[in-house]
Amino acid sequence: MRLDKFLKVSRLIKRRTVANEVSDMGRVLVNGIQAKAAKQLREGDIITIEYANRKVCAKVLKIPQNNVSIQEAPSLYEVLDK
Repeated sequence: MRLDKFLKVSRLIKRRTVANEVSDMGRVLVNGIQAKAAKQLREGDIITIEYANRKVCAKVLKIPQNNVSIQEAPSLYEVLDK
C-alpha cells in the first residue's frame, strides 16, 4: 500500500492530500529515510512524522486490503517511544 493511503486509512493523518503535502515537504521518514507519498509500505516499516512541535513514530503492524473502520485503524500500527 502507498504511504499516503496508509497514513489516511490508519488515521495517522486525516486526509490523503495532507499526507501528500507532508511527505512532499520531507517531513515523513520510513525507516529513517525521507519518503515520497508513493512509497510502498511493508509490515514492520517504521514511519516517523515530524510535526511543528513533536514527532510521532509508528511501526506498521498490518497492511489492510481495503479501508478500515475508525475502531480498527489503531490496530494497523503501534506507536513507538521517541
